[in-house]
Parts: sequence; structure tokens; C-alpha cells
Amino acid sequence: VQLQASGGGLVQAGGSLRVSCKASGLNFAINTISWYRQVPGTQRELVASISSSGSTNYVDSVKGRFTISRDNARRTAYLQMDSLKPEDTAAYYCKVQSTWGQGTQVTVSS
Repeated sequence: VQLQASGGGLVQAGGSLRVSCKASGLNFAINTISWYRQVPGTQRELVASISSSGSTNYVDSVKGRFTISRDNARRTAYLQMDSLKPEDTAAYYCKVQSTWGQGTQVTVSS
């Protein structure tokens, strides 16, 4: 199983970014996909997840601002991040089963 994350970058507060996670080596459609984030020196935090049926869950701090989605035909999951805040600055990781993507940095300037 391999996960390739992409799409991070630098954005001003209030802006938007979309990060992507492309999977290979597994039956993508039947798996729950999760996005985590981590600030150096802190624990990795679950941000959002989407099940095989499309059911979604979000941490309270991103509800109404972030949207997780999946495209099974492209074997790709997305995290659309709107109304970004400086406290959203972190490395973002996707996870499927016990496999992690490599992380993509999101930096939000004030």
C-alpha cells in the first residue's frame, strides 16, 4: 500500500487549499480514509475521515470549514480547507488502514 499526499502550501488567513491523497496497492473503495495533522512537538490529530459509504466525521475545530471527499475511480481522497486560520498550520497526513502518506505542509499566515 502506498499513499501519495500533495497540495499543501502557504496561504493567507481566510484563504483555501485542497490537499489530495492518491492510493495504490489496495482496494481503495472499501476503505475508510482519514486525514490527520501534526504540529512539531505535539501529537498527531485526527481531522476528518470518510467511510466507504461516504459517511464523514470532523474534529470540532474544522467543522463547517473543511470538507473531506473521495473519488474511488481516481483512488484519491481530498481535503478541501476553506476559511483557513493560522492555527490550521501543520503537516497534513492521510491514512488508510495502518499506512500513512508522507505528509504535506500547510502554512496559514496571519
